[in-house]
Amino acid sequence: MRAITLVGIGAGHPDHLTLQAVEAIGQAEVFFIIEKGTAADQLVGLRESILARFARKPGWRLVRIADVRRAAAGDYGAAVADWHAARARLFAEAIARELPDGSHGAVLVWGDPALYDSAIRILGAVAADGLAFRLDVIPGISAPQALAAAHRIPLNRIGEPVHVTTGRRIAQGLPPEVDSTVVMLDDGTGLASINPRGLDIWWGAYLGTPDEVLMAGPLTEIRETILALRAERRAAIGWIMDTYLLRRSQA
Repeated sequence: MRAITLVGIGAGHPDHLTLQAVEAIGQAEVFFIIEKGTAADQLVGLRESILARFARKPGWRLVRIADVRRAAAGDYGAAVADWHAARARLFAEAIARELPDGSHGAVLVWGDPALYDSAIRILGAVAADGLAFRLDVIPGISAPQALAAAHRIPLNRIGEPVHVTTGRRIAQGLPPEVDSTVVMLDDGTGLASINPRGLDIWWGAYLGTPDEVLMAGPLTEIRETILALRAERRAAIGWIMDTYLLRRSQA
């Protein structure tokens, strides 16, 4: 039977790889990678540098899959479901064509495959449609972990919970029962929309890469600076991935 491993590779620094991830990369023969055809394909180059460093199987190779675009209008849930289904079809075709029975493939996943990533669901859909393979998942350092380490802070206060959500949901504010919220996948509108009063922020973009940039302070004082810097970096680099922690200020 074929084997496919989803390998969490961390937030951007090659040294984020765990020993388990390095071993998994070394055992794989075929690596599948989604190409978006945009400036974000700088991320493809980072994956390639990781493979050049850690892939060990003689004749290992990279299979590039051209991504499909997600519908921007209409129902968000339906658009994501259609997008995942289209990606599942692309992966099924690539696996059937490029990974013979008995071979070992891998997909390098930014951060951790279990946190706001679609790879587990997509490959689950591929398997459900009848293409047989063994799936293994290697955890990785997530963007929230990298953010906390970069700012030298814990994500939680003592004995308190942490809420992890998306920029799409944060405009309505923090949950009333939780003081600390980590926000991922924000296109900037969530940060721009939330009521800043009484909140502190720890923000980071391009975590773990040479372009990493960090800011922290009262949200009322630095939000506009963050949004301006975010727009500036996105224009200069062509893409941006950022994560931030919002916390109610203590009296």
